[in-house]
Amino acid sequence: MKNLVILGGGYGGMRILHRLFPTQLPNDIQVTLVDKAPYHSLKTEFYALAAGTISDQHVRVAFPEHPQLSIRYGSVTHVDLDEKKVHLENEDPILYDDLVIGLGCEDKYHNVPGAPEHTHSIQSIDSSRRTYQMLNNLPAHATVSIVGAGLSGVELASELHESRPDLKVKLFDRGNLILSAFPERLSNYVQGWFTSHGIEVINKANITRVEENILYNHDNPIHSDVIVWTAGIQPNKVVRDLDVEKDLQGRVILTKHHHLPNDEHVYVVGDCASLPHAPSAQLAEGQAEQIVQVLMKRWNNEPLPEELPTIKLKGVLGSLGKKHGFGLVNDRAITGRVARLLKSGILWMYKYHNG
Repeated sequence: MKNLVILGGGYGGMRILHRLFPTQLPNDIQVTLVDKAPYHSLKTEFYALAAGTISDQHVRVAFPEHPQLSIRYGSVTHVDLDEKKVHLENEDPILYDDLVIGLGCEDKYHNVPGAPEHTHSIQSIDSSRRTYQMLNNLPAHATVSIVGAGLSGVELASELHESRPDLKVKLFDRGNLILSAFPERLSNYVQGWFTSHGIEVINKANITRVEENILYNHDNPIHSDVIVWTAGIQPNKVVRDLDVEKDLQGRVILTKHHHLPNDEHVYVVGDCASLPHAPSAQLAEGQAEQIVQVLMKRWNNEPLPEELPTIKLKGVLGSLGKKHGFGLVNDRAITGRVARLLKSGILWMYKYHNG
Protein backbone atom coordinates (compact mmCIF):
# COMPACT_ATOMS: atom_id res chain seq x y z
CA MET A 1 0.00 0.00 0.00
CA LYS A 2 1.48 3.33 -1.08
CA ASN A 3 0.94 6.45 1.00
CA LEU A 4 0.11 9.82 -0.54
CA VAL A 5 0.65 12.47 2.13
CA ILE A 6 -0.97 15.90 1.70
CA LEU A 7 0.35 18.65 3.94
CA GLY A 8 -2.37 21.22 4.45
CA GLY A 9 -6.12 21.08 3.90
CA GLY A 10 -6.29 24.43 2.10
CA TYR A 11 -7.82 25.11 -1.30
CA GLY A 12 -5.26 22.99 -3.16
CA GLY A 13 -5.35 20.09 -0.71
CA MET A 14 -9.14 20.05 -0.64
CA ARG A 15 -9.42 20.04 -4.42
CA ILE A 16 -7.05 17.05 -4.60
CA LEU A 17 -9.17 15.15 -2.06
CA HIS A 18 -12.39 15.92 -3.90
CA ARG A 19 -10.94 14.75 -7.20
CA LEU A 20 -9.53 11.50 -5.78
CA PHE A 21 -12.62 10.59 -3.76
CA PRO A 22 -14.92 8.81 -3.88
CA THR A 23 -14.05 6.78 -7.00
CA GLN A 24 -10.78 7.77 -8.70
CA LEU A 25 -8.24 6.62 -6.12
CA PRO A 26 -6.66 3.21 -6.87
CA ASN A 27 -7.23 0.55 -4.22
CA ASP A 28 -3.54 0.29 -3.36
CA ILE A 29 -3.17 3.98 -2.42
CA GLN A 30 -3.70 5.32 1.08
CA VAL A 31 -4.08 9.09 1.56
CA THR A 32 -2.93 10.86 4.72
CA LEU A 33 -3.98 14.48 5.22
CA VAL A 34 -2.04 16.54 7.75
CA ASP A 35 -3.60 19.72 9.12
CA LYS A 36 -3.68 21.63 12.39
CA ALA A 37 -7.46 21.99 12.32
CA PRO A 38 -10.22 19.36 11.88
CA TYR A 39 -11.77 21.30 9.01
CA HIS A 40 -10.94 23.28 5.88
CA SER A 41 -10.97 27.06 6.38
CA LEU A 42 -12.21 29.59 3.82
CA LYS A 43 -9.20 31.86 3.89
CA THR A 44 -10.72 34.28 1.38
CA GLU A 45 -13.30 35.15 4.07
CA PHE A 46 -10.95 35.68 7.03
CA TYR A 47 -11.30 39.45 6.65
CA ALA A 48 -15.01 39.18 7.51
CA LEU A 49 -14.30 36.87 10.45
CA ALA A 50 -11.79 39.39 11.81
CA ALA A 51 -14.19 42.28 11.28
CA GLY A 52 -17.01 40.46 13.06
CA THR A 53 -19.58 40.39 10.27
CA ILE A 54 -19.64 36.58 10.01
CA SER A 55 -19.29 33.87 12.62
CA ASP A 56 -16.55 31.28 12.91
CA GLN A 57 -18.73 28.48 11.54
CA HIS A 58 -19.20 30.36 8.27
CA VAL A 59 -15.53 29.89 7.35
CA ARG A 60 -15.35 26.16 8.13
CA VAL A 61 -15.95 23.29 5.69
CA ALA A 62 -15.74 19.64 6.70
CA PHE A 63 -13.03 17.42 5.22
CA PRO A 64 -14.33 14.53 3.09
CA GLU A 65 -14.62 11.06 4.60
CA HIS A 66 -13.40 7.88 2.89
CA PRO A 67 -12.02 4.49 4.05
CA GLN A 68 -8.70 5.23 2.28
CA LEU A 69 -8.31 8.64 3.90
CA SER A 70 -6.74 9.16 7.30
CA ILE A 71 -6.27 12.57 8.91
CA ARG A 72 -3.43 13.50 11.24
CA TYR A 73 -3.91 16.66 13.25
CA GLY A 74 -0.75 18.53 14.10
CA SER A 75 1.89 21.06 13.04
CA VAL A 76 4.52 20.13 10.48
CA THR A 77 8.00 21.04 11.72
CA HIS A 78 10.26 19.62 9.01
CA VAL A 79 10.20 17.63 5.78
CA ASP A 80 13.09 15.22 5.23
CA LEU A 81 13.24 14.76 1.47
CA ASP A 82 16.05 12.20 1.66
CA GLU A 83 14.27 9.95 4.15
CA LYS A 84 10.81 10.66 2.63
CA LYS A 85 9.56 11.56 6.07
CA VAL A 86 7.36 14.34 7.49
CA HIS A 87 8.08 15.40 11.06
CA LEU A 88 5.28 16.71 13.28
CA GLU A 89 5.43 18.61 16.55
CA ASN A 90 5.09 16.17 19.48
CA GLU A 91 3.87 13.43 17.11
CA ASP A 92 5.39 10.43 15.35
CA PRO A 93 6.77 11.19 11.87
CA ILE A 94 4.93 10.10 8.72
CA LEU A 95 6.54 8.22 5.85
CA TYR A 96 5.37 9.02 2.33
CA ASP A 97 5.64 7.56 -1.16
CA ASP A 98 4.22 10.70 -2.77
CA LEU A 99 4.00 14.08 -1.07
CA VAL A 100 1.96 17.20 -1.80
CA ILE A 101 3.05 20.29 0.11
CA GLY A 102 0.25 22.83 0.45
CA LEU A 103 1.11 24.61 3.69
CA GLY A 104 0.12 28.08 2.55
CA CYS A 105 1.72 31.37 3.45
CA GLU A 106 2.56 33.67 6.32
CA ASP A 107 2.79 37.42 6.68
CA LYS A 108 5.87 39.07 5.23
CA TYR A 109 7.05 42.04 7.30
CA HIS A 110 9.74 43.38 4.93
CA ASN A 111 12.19 43.75 7.84
CA VAL A 112 10.12 46.53 9.41
CA PRO A 113 11.24 46.70 13.07
CA GLY A 114 8.46 45.85 15.51
CA ALA A 115 5.96 44.74 12.86
CA PRO A 116 5.84 41.04 13.86
CA GLU A 117 5.47 41.89 17.56
CA HIS A 118 3.03 44.79 17.44
CA THR A 119 0.65 44.06 14.55
CA HIS A 120 -2.21 41.64 14.10
CA SER A 121 -2.83 39.24 11.23
CA ILE A 122 -5.59 37.62 9.16
CA GLN A 123 -3.38 34.98 7.52
CA SER A 124 -4.74 32.03 9.55
CA ILE A 125 -8.02 31.23 11.22
CA ASP A 126 -6.31 31.41 14.62
CA SER A 127 -4.81 34.83 13.95
CA SER A 128 -8.11 36.08 12.49
CA ARG A 129 -9.91 35.03 15.66
CA ARG A 130 -7.40 36.94 17.78
CA THR A 131 -7.72 39.97 15.52
CA TYR A 132 -11.49 39.79 15.85
CA GLN A 133 -11.18 39.90 19.63
CA MET A 134 -8.90 42.93 19.49
CA LEU A 135 -11.01 44.86 17.00
CA ASN A 136 -14.39 44.19 18.52
CA ASN A 137 -13.28 44.86 22.09
CA LEU A 138 -12.19 48.38 21.16
CA PRO A 139 -14.07 51.30 22.72
CA ALA A 140 -16.02 53.71 20.55
CA HIS A 141 -14.02 56.05 18.29
CA ALA A 142 -10.80 54.04 18.63
CA THR A 143 -8.31 54.14 15.76
CA VAL A 144 -7.49 51.08 13.63
CA SER A 145 -4.60 51.20 11.17
CA ILE A 146 -4.43 48.66 8.34
CA VAL A 147 -1.06 48.38 6.62
CA GLY A 148 -1.36 47.25 3.01
CA ALA A 149 -4.11 48.13 0.53
CA GLY A 150 -4.20 45.02 -1.59
CA LEU A 151 -7.29 42.86 -1.71
CA SER A 152 -7.05 41.71 1.93
CA GLY A 153 -6.53 45.19 3.34
CA VAL A 154 -9.30 46.72 1.25
CA GLU A 155 -11.82 44.04 2.18
CA LEU A 156 -10.92 44.20 5.87
CA ALA A 157 -11.23 48.00 5.94
CA SER A 158 -14.63 48.00 4.23
CA GLU A 159 -16.00 45.15 6.32
CA LEU A 160 -14.75 46.72 9.54
CA HIS A 161 -16.55 49.94 8.62
CA GLU A 162 -19.75 47.93 8.27
CA SER A 163 -19.21 46.08 11.55
CA ARG A 164 -17.95 49.02 13.62
CA PRO A 165 -18.85 52.34 11.93
CA ASP A 166 -17.83 54.13 15.13
CA LEU A 167 -14.14 53.27 14.59
CA LYS A 168 -11.64 55.49 12.81
CA VAL A 169 -10.10 53.31 10.09
CA LYS A 170 -6.86 54.29 8.37
CA LEU A 171 -5.62 52.35 5.34
CA PHE A 172 -1.93 52.72 4.45
CA ASP A 173 -0.66 51.95 0.94
CA ARG A 174 2.76 52.34 -0.67
CA GLY A 175 1.40 53.24 -4.09
CA ASN A 176 -0.16 56.34 -5.56
CA LEU A 177 -3.48 54.50 -5.63
CA ILE A 178 -4.78 51.48 -3.76
CA LEU A 179 -5.16 48.05 -5.43
CA SER A 180 -2.18 48.60 -7.69
CA ALA A 181 -2.63 45.18 -9.33
CA PHE A 182 -6.04 46.20 -10.67
CA PRO A 183 -6.94 48.57 -13.53
CA GLU A 184 -6.89 52.22 -12.53
CA ARG A 185 -10.64 52.51 -13.02
CA LEU A 186 -11.27 49.94 -10.30
CA SER A 187 -8.69 51.48 -7.98
CA ASN A 188 -10.33 54.88 -8.35
CA TYR A 189 -13.77 53.38 -7.71
CA VAL A 190 -12.65 51.67 -4.49
CA GLN A 191 -10.68 54.67 -3.25
CA GLY A 192 -13.71 56.86 -3.95
CA TRP A 193 -15.91 54.44 -2.00
CA PHE A 194 -13.58 54.72 0.98
CA THR A 195 -13.57 58.51 0.84
CA SER A 196 -17.38 58.65 0.72
CA HIS A 197 -17.61 56.30 3.71
CA GLY A 198 -15.17 58.15 5.91
CA ILE A 199 -12.27 55.70 5.70
CA GLU A 200 -8.94 57.51 5.49
CA VAL A 201 -6.59 56.24 2.77
CA ILE A 202 -2.94 57.23 3.13
CA ASN A 203 -1.18 56.80 -0.22
CA LYS A 204 2.59 56.82 -0.76
CA ALA A 205 3.02 55.44 2.75
CA ASN A 206 6.30 54.05 4.00
CA ILE A 207 6.03 52.24 7.32
CA THR A 208 9.49 52.49 8.86
CA ARG A 209 8.84 50.87 12.24
CA VAL A 210 6.09 49.80 14.60
CA GLU A 211 5.85 50.12 18.37
CA GLU A 212 3.03 49.21 20.69
CA ASN A 213 0.04 51.31 19.54
CA ILE A 214 2.30 53.48 17.37
CA LEU A 215 2.79 53.21 13.62
CA TYR A 216 5.59 55.21 12.02
CA ASN A 217 4.84 56.44 8.50
CA HIS A 218 7.95 58.11 7.02
CA ASP A 219 9.15 58.13 10.66
CA ASN A 220 6.12 60.20 11.72
CA PRO A 221 4.34 58.54 14.68
CA ILE A 222 0.63 57.77 14.32
CA HIS A 223 -1.31 56.50 17.32
CA SER A 224 -3.28 53.34 16.61
CA ASP A 225 -5.29 51.32 19.10
CA VAL A 226 -4.94 48.24 16.84
CA ILE A 227 -2.63 47.73 13.86
CA VAL A 228 -3.42 45.00 11.31
CA TRP A 229 -0.76 43.89 8.83
CA THR A 230 -1.87 42.94 5.31
CA ALA A 231 1.24 44.11 3.46
CA GLY A 232 2.60 40.98 1.84
CA ILE A 233 3.00 37.24 2.17
CA GLN A 234 5.76 34.65 2.07
CA PRO A 235 5.74 30.84 1.98
CA ASN A 236 5.30 28.86 5.19
CA LYS A 237 8.50 28.50 7.25
CA VAL A 238 8.65 24.74 6.61
CA VAL A 239 8.92 25.51 2.89
CA ARG A 240 11.38 28.34 3.45
CA ASP A 241 13.62 25.85 5.29
CA LEU A 242 13.59 23.31 2.45
CA ASP A 243 16.89 22.99 0.61
CA VAL A 244 15.37 23.27 -2.87
CA GLU A 245 15.52 25.81 -5.69
CA LYS A 246 13.27 28.84 -5.16
CA ASP A 247 12.37 32.06 -6.94
CA LEU A 248 12.96 35.59 -5.64
CA GLN A 249 9.78 35.42 -3.55
CA GLY A 250 10.94 32.21 -1.86
CA ARG A 251 8.45 30.02 -3.70
CA VAL A 252 9.51 26.56 -4.86
CA ILE A 253 10.48 26.18 -8.51
CA LEU A 254 8.73 23.19 -10.10
CA THR A 255 8.64 21.26 -13.34
CA LYS A 256 5.71 21.61 -15.75
CA HIS A 257 4.18 18.63 -13.90
CA HIS A 258 4.29 20.51 -10.57
CA HIS A 259 6.93 18.42 -8.81
CA LEU A 260 10.49 19.16 -7.72
CA PRO A 261 12.98 19.04 -10.62
CA ASN A 262 15.01 16.32 -8.90
CA ASP A 263 12.15 14.44 -7.19
CA GLU A 264 9.05 13.33 -9.10
CA HIS A 265 7.37 12.25 -5.87
CA VAL A 266 7.22 15.70 -4.21
CA TYR A 267 4.65 18.24 -5.43
CA VAL A 268 4.00 21.77 -4.21
CA VAL A 269 0.59 23.40 -4.53
CA GLY A 270 -0.74 26.88 -3.85
CA ASP A 271 1.02 29.82 -2.22
CA CYS A 272 4.36 28.00 -1.90
CA ALA A 273 4.63 27.16 -5.61
CA SER A 274 6.42 29.37 -8.13
CA LEU A 275 3.79 30.03 -10.80
CA PRO A 276 3.30 32.80 -13.39
CA HIS A 277 0.35 34.28 -11.47
CA ALA A 278 -0.19 35.86 -8.06
CA PRO A 279 -1.17 33.30 -5.41
CA SER A 280 -4.92 32.75 -5.08
CA ALA A 281 -7.43 30.09 -4.12
CA GLN A 282 -8.46 29.78 -7.76
CA LEU A 283 -4.87 29.19 -8.87
CA ALA A 284 -4.29 26.57 -6.15
CA GLU A 285 -7.39 24.68 -7.25
CA GLY A 286 -6.37 24.77 -10.91
CA GLN A 287 -2.92 23.49 -10.02
CA ALA A 288 -4.43 20.76 -7.82
CA GLU A 289 -6.53 19.50 -10.74
CA GLN A 290 -3.36 19.00 -12.77
CA ILE A 291 -1.48 17.34 -9.91
CA VAL A 292 -4.26 14.75 -9.66
CA GLN A 293 -3.95 14.08 -13.40
CA VAL A 294 -0.21 13.53 -13.06
CA LEU A 295 -0.58 11.28 -10.00
CA MET A 296 -3.22 9.15 -11.70
CA LYS A 297 -0.99 8.69 -14.75
CA ARG A 298 1.94 7.65 -12.57
CA TRP A 299 -0.10 5.29 -10.43
CA ASN A 300 -1.49 3.61 -13.57
CA ASN A 301 1.99 3.40 -15.16
CA GLU A 302 0.88 5.60 -18.03
CA PRO A 303 3.09 8.19 -19.78
CA LEU A 304 2.71 11.76 -18.61
CA PRO A 305 1.31 14.35 -21.03
CA GLU A 306 3.98 16.31 -22.87
CA GLU A 307 2.33 19.56 -21.84
CA LEU A 308 -0.33 20.52 -19.34
CA PRO A 309 -2.81 23.23 -20.34
CA THR A 310 -2.33 26.74 -19.03
CA ILE A 311 -4.32 27.28 -15.86
CA LYS A 312 -7.07 29.72 -16.78
CA LEU A 313 -8.16 32.16 -14.10
CA LYS A 314 -11.70 33.47 -14.43
CA GLY A 315 -11.05 36.68 -12.53
CA VAL A 316 -10.85 38.30 -9.11
CA LEU A 317 -13.71 39.63 -7.00
CA GLY A 318 -13.55 41.80 -3.91
CA SER A 319 -16.19 43.04 -1.50
CA LEU A 320 -16.93 46.47 -0.06
CA GLY A 321 -19.17 45.42 2.78
CA LYS A 322 -22.24 43.31 2.11
CA LYS A 323 -23.78 45.45 -0.65
CA HIS A 324 -20.97 46.62 -2.90
CA GLY A 325 -17.99 45.06 -4.61
CA PHE A 326 -15.52 45.23 -7.46
CA GLY A 327 -13.58 42.88 -9.65
CA LEU A 328 -12.29 41.63 -12.95
CA VAL A 329 -14.23 38.86 -14.67
CA ASN A 330 -12.84 37.67 -18.01
CA ASP A 331 -10.78 40.90 -18.11
CA ARG A 332 -13.91 42.99 -17.72
CA ALA A 333 -14.11 45.44 -14.81
CA ILE A 334 -17.31 45.29 -12.75
CA THR A 335 -18.35 47.34 -9.73
CA GLY A 336 -21.26 47.78 -7.36
CA ARG A 337 -23.96 45.31 -6.37
CA VAL A 338 -23.40 42.94 -9.28
CA ALA A 339 -19.81 42.29 -8.24
CA ARG A 340 -20.88 41.64 -4.64
CA LEU A 341 -23.65 39.27 -5.69
CA LEU A 342 -21.23 37.35 -7.90
CA LYS A 343 -18.79 36.92 -5.03
CA SER A 344 -21.54 35.76 -2.67
CA GLY A 345 -22.76 33.26 -5.25
CA ILE A 346 -19.30 31.81 -5.83
CA LEU A 347 -18.77 31.42 -2.09
CA TRP A 348 -22.13 29.67 -1.71
CA MET A 349 -21.31 27.27 -4.54
CA TYR A 350 -17.93 26.47 -3.02
CA LYS A 351 -19.30 25.76 0.44
CA TYR A 352 -22.28 23.65 -0.58
CA HIS A 353 -21.34 22.10 -3.92
CA ASN A 354 -17.57 21.62 -3.72
CA GLY A 355 -16.56 18.22 -5.03
